[in-house]
Amino acid sequence: MVRARLPLLLCLAVLLWVAGCGPKEPKNVVSGKVTLDGSPVSGQVVFSSGGKEIVVPINPDGTYKVPDPPTGENQIAVRAMPGMAGVSKVEIPGGTGDIKPPALGGAPPQKYSNPGTSGLKVNVTGGKQEYDIPLSSK
Repeated sequence: MVRARLPLLLCLAVLLWVAGCGPKEPKNVVSGKVTLDGSPVSGQVVFSSGGKEIVVPINPDGTYKVPDPPTGENQIAVRAMPGMAGVSKVEIPGGTGDIKPPALGGAPPQKYSNPGTSGLKVNVTGGKQEYDIPLSSK
C-alpha cells in the first residue's frame, strides 16, 4: 500500500518544493517618474547608500522602479543610458525601410549624473514608496 502511494507522494513533494521557489516580491520598492522640465527622461536611475549602488533603467514614459533599495537615506543620480545618444532610427539590412525605435524621453543634464553631487536624495522607509524625480535644465 505504501509502495503504491510513493510516486504520488514524491510528485506532491516536488510540486510543493517548486511552488515555494518562485520569484519573490521585493520587500521594499521605490518607484516614480523622472521628468526634465515636465517631460519624461530616458536613461538610468542610480540609488546609492553605504557604498552600494542599485542601477535601474527608466522606462520610455519616464517611470522607474527600484527593488529592495537599502532603508535610510539614499543619494540619487540620473544618467543617460550608455550608447543611446543620437539614436534616431534603426536600419535593417535588406529590409523594406527604416524602423524607428519607441519614442524616448530627453537625456538628463550631466549635473545629475553623480549621486554624491546631484543634490537628489530620498529616505527609504520600507514597503512600497513613491518618489518622483523632477529635474531642471537650468
